[in-house]
Amino acid sequence: MMHPHTELRFIDESIGYGVFATKLIPKGTITWILDDLDQKFEESYVNDLDPVRRDRLIKYSYRDEQGLYILCWDIARYVNHSFNSSCIATPYKFELAARDIFPGDELTDDYGYFNLDKPFYCFPEHGSTRTRVMPDDILHHYPEWDHKAADAMRYFDHVEQPLKHLIDRKFMEKVSAIAQGEARMDSILACYYDRAARLNAVR
Repeated sequence: MMHPHTELRFIDESIGYGVFATKLIPKGTITWILDDLDQKFEESYVNDLDPVRRDRLIKYSYRDEQGLYILCWDIARYVNHSFNSSCIATPYKFELAARDIFPGDELTDDYGYFNLDKPFYCFPEHGSTRTRVMPDDILHHYPEWDHKAADAMRYFDHVEQPLKHLIDRKFMEKVSAIAQGEARMDSILACYYDRAARLNAVR
């Protein structure tokens, strides 16, 4: 579920739609969280779909660490990519504002932590030498993303959290300890879908 102070807006013909803040969303705020309305699909189910629905589902889904396709039920599926994203993923099934997101600012993610099935080619972006997102980007960029998430978590207890009640119970104690400076954050590597390991396990 997306933060309630967001809305869907049309950007242009080349990009399409995006998600924008309608009020200030301070750094450290949960901007999105997995909830029980989001749909989960096994790879075998997706592969058996007709091409039109399969392509559409893959376009608007991400894959979790188990390889499940997650299709968000709300406007979260329209969050665009940026190598300097305003949001950052965590291993606790939610994302945080990586900086203050002001009214009219776009909420963006780095698609590198979404376990894409194939490379995603991007528009050139000022300040970044990356031009595409790869399925194994987590293995290469996790130190940067871990630092970004840990920095955002320092503000967690100092901002309003309208989505906090949706945190999975199994993560609540750890998240509270991290926010209070009593525990270190787990690495985003925990979100990586290891296709090779999954294939060997099936064999």
